[in-house]
Amino acid sequence: MTVQQVKGMIRNIPDFPQKGIQFKDITTALKHPQCLRWMRDEVVKLYRDKGITQVVGLESRGFIIGPAVAMELGAGFVPERKPGKLPAEVISVSYNKEYGTDTVQLHKDALSPDDVVLLHDDLLATGGTMKAAIELVRKCGVKKVYVNCLIELDFLNGRKELGDDVEVTTLIHY
Repeated sequence: MTVQQVKGMIRNIPDFPQKGIQFKDITTALKHPQCLRWMRDEVVKLYRDKGITQVVGLESRGFIIGPAVAMELGAGFVPERKPGKLPAEVISVSYNKEYGTDTVQLHKDALSPDDVVLLHDDLLATGGTMKAAIELVRKCGVKKVYVNCLIELDFLNGRKELGDDVEVTTLIHY
C-alpha cells in the first residue's frame, strides 16, 4: 500500500461533529485488511528501536491500531478515557478543543517512572487533545514520551502546541 492509496480510502464527512469541521473518517480505510496492516506496520517501523514500554491509546480511535502496535513492540497497552469510564482511581486533565472542552483520564497506577510511552491517536488537528494527553502522561513521571497519529491536518498547526521536547510522527498529511 502507499500513502496515496490509504488517503483514497479515508472518507471526508463535512460539518461533523459541527458545521465547518471536515471530519476524516478512518473507518472506511480500516475495513480493508491490507490498509489496517499497513497502518500498524508503518507505526511499528517508526518506533521499533525507541524502547517503548507502554502504548497509550486515546479514546476512542487510538484503541484501534494502538493495541496491535503495542503487541508488535512487545509493550503494554493503556487506554486513556473520558470521565466515568475507568473503574479505579484516576488522574485527569481538562482542556479546550476545537469544538468545546473535554477531560481525559488514566488510571493512577497505569504508568511508572520507568516507562517510555508512545501516545497514539488517529488524528492530530489543533493539538489540544494530544497536548492534554502529554500532560496527563507526564503526571505519571514517565521517562520519555513519543506521539504518533495516523493523520495530521497540517494547516491547523497542532504540532506546534505539543512542544519541542516531544517527537511527533504522522503517516498521512492533509
